Amino acid sequence: MAELADLSAVDLVSAYRAGETSPVEVIDAVLDRVDSCESKVCATYALDPEAAREAARASQRRWRGGAPAGPVDGVPVTVKENIATRGTPVPLGTAATELVPARDDAPAAARLRESGAVIFAKTTMPDYGMLTSGASSFHQLARNPWDLTRTPGGSSAGAGAAAAVGYGPLHVGTDIGGSVRLPAGWCGVVGLKPSFGRIPVDPPYAGRAIGPLTRTVADTALLTSVLSAPDARDHTSLPPADLDWTRLDGKVRGLRIALLLDHRVGLPVEPAITAAVTAAAQLFETAGAAVEPIDPFLSREMLDGMNLFWRFRSWTDIAALPPERRAKILPGIAQWATSAKDVSAAEVFHGYSQMDAISAAANRVTRDFDYVLSPVAAIPPFPAEQAYPTNDPMRPLEHIAFTLPYNMSGQPAVSVNCGWTPAGLPIGLQIAGKRFDDLGVLRLARAYEQLRPAQRPWPTV
Repeated sequence: MAELADLSAVDLVSAYRAGETSPVEVIDAVLDRVDSCESKVCATYALDPEAAREAARASQRRWRGGAPAGPVDGVPVTVKENIATRGTPVPLGTAATELVPARDDAPAAARLRESGAVIFAKTTMPDYGMLTSGASSFHQLARNPWDLTRTPGGSSAGAGAAAAVGYGPLHVGTDIGGSVRLPAGWCGVVGLKPSFGRIPVDPPYAGRAIGPLTRTVADTALLTSVLSAPDARDHTSLPPADLDWTRLDGKVRGLRIALLLDHRVGLPVEPAITAAVTAAAQLFETAGAAVEPIDPFLSREMLDGMNLFWRFRSWTDIAALPPERRAKILPGIAQWATSAKDVSAAEVFHGYSQMDAISAAANRVTRDFDYVLSPVAAIPPFPAEQAYPTNDPMRPLEHIAFTLPYNMSGQPAVSVNCGWTPAGLPIGLQIAGKRFDDLGVLRLARAYEQLRPAQRPWPTV
């Protein structure tokens, strides 16, 4: 039973079709895994075993009747806490939120239910999603299954941990500066930030994306095929596209690939990470791609501008709260946001303008190259109890130099594991592509899965 929790979604659907296992057996195996690991990993919120078993029984009836509801019918899935699911409060990771049950499923949750997926839990996140860690004033501290003393990353903290430890195959996160790719990189799983508008979001916001975290590229593609169905609530979403997400075979030979090893802004890149990403680039060269190092395109002005704008935006939200609720916010986030209360309109506008500056710079690179390789993060996962890798709330963005640009530019970017630190922690390789080329990015990630050395066994805790 326990091994069923580790099967990919692609394999589960195949097994359901062949009658080799059932959604009921699988959800029982996944819930057993959660029961054995959750006290250490702390990845879930609103775990609902009985509703999950009821959904699995309904799925089992559909499969036995030869009429599955969709591509992921009966597959266990978690959804990040800030993606509304009908009847469940959405605390946004913070004790400052009033707990009111959501009236409706957000687009991502609605598409999953329509496809028959078994949503059995939400996953944890830090206050307002403003940290690259699992630190939260509302949730228990999420931890990295590869080393419980380390963070899983964030803000899709619980999703990354759940994927790595085997809480089923499919997990949905959100990403506005790296919040899918950073936990994916630090937990050794695949994490896609799709092109802006590819997957409908409610409410939409500049740079915000919803994306899968899974153990395989094929599962990420399968989940994207479901999540990318249209939803009128997102006025920024792309027109529906007829993409065959199952066609992941692609040629490496002849591709022009840029290699970016250091933005020279933010945290310095650790040598083991440079070595792992360089080795990945060499594998692509061996397969026939032309790989060329490029200079950084992110500046200190851009990174600081985004920091100031997000600080001010957060301050406007926090300032509207009653004092007794504001006092419940994680202290570092409150300090960070409050520091912007006296900035001028000109400073805020200049910070906001850096979104476009970053977008122009990132898109310019892919005019001359098909894809861009880089680290996901300059450092390995830091101690779980730290809210920030710098341990300084006034330097909160120093770790997102590689991930942030593609949120601002709207380009797709995926994290896939490319090696291990000397301490045995995963290292994420980021593959970014031209805007709207989500399928091409996944195809290159799938090619890398086939080129890379054999992976280590998944962690058990």
